[in-house]
Amino acid sequence: MDNQNLTPQPAGGSHCSRANRHGSRFGKLLFVVGIAAAAGFAGSYAGKAFSMGPFGHHAALGVTADPAKMDAHVERMVKHFAAEADATPEQREKLTTIAKDLARDMAPLREKLRTARTQGVQLLAAPTIDRAALEKLRVEQIALADASSKRMTQALADAGEALNPEQRKKLAERMQKMGERRGRMHG
Repeated sequence: MDNQNLTPQPAGGSHCSRANRHGSRFGKLLFVVGIAAAAGFAGSYAGKAFSMGPFGHHAALGVTADPAKMDAHVERMVKHFAAEADATPEQREKLTTIAKDLARDMAPLREKLRTARTQGVQLLAAPTIDRAALEKLRVEQIALADASSKRMTQALADAGEALNPEQRKKLAERMQKMGERRGRMHG
């Protein structure tokens, strides 16, 4: 007995091969439409995420057109955060600087994300699917998400270094509780 080909072969021969090819094309089309939709929705969601902070407040990262309003908002947010951590005045000053720098760096993302959402919707509404344009949008959004993630991680690490281990533990527990409450509200 030859054990090299134990995979059962479908009955019907070439008819099934054509059906598989048709299904494969349909799957690819669904995949492309899904990518375009995801690009549009990701742009929309990320825009909201960057304008909503860890406490669910609008413009929590200080994303606003007015730099003075942005700074004032960041200062209020850090004041609350610093109180939760029992931060010293020196720590609060460091955290304020870190948060203001982050808000300034993240502000341009809002417009880029809005533009990406519009592009994704336009690509979906087009009479034909422009695969090259979809791929270009996808690559741009991945790069934007990566840059954003790196910048936010840098700020998180900088803020963490400004606090002592006990303060970080206290804030981590608080964030965990908030995440659990948010999960119950949205789940």
